[in-house]
Amino acid sequence: MRTALTSRQEAILACMRHWVREHGDMPTVREIGERVGLSSPSSVHYQLKRLEGRGLISRSDCRWRPYRLAA
Repeated sequence: MRTALTSRQEAILACMRHWVREHGDMPTVREIGERVGLSSPSSVHYQLKRLEGRGLISRSDCRWRPYRLAA
């Protein structure tokens, strides 16, 4: 059984979904950090890797916007 998402992970997913609706593209790592209150890009990357491991997001080929929401 999988554990529930942390509040930070929920906030990141919500940020990503909202940003796509608002801008038509994924936010950058820095933009995610600004929206959810993480000042370090490495902290954002850590959370993104956890979400990727759960299959909720996946890597893209874009250098600046390296993640996309899973289908």
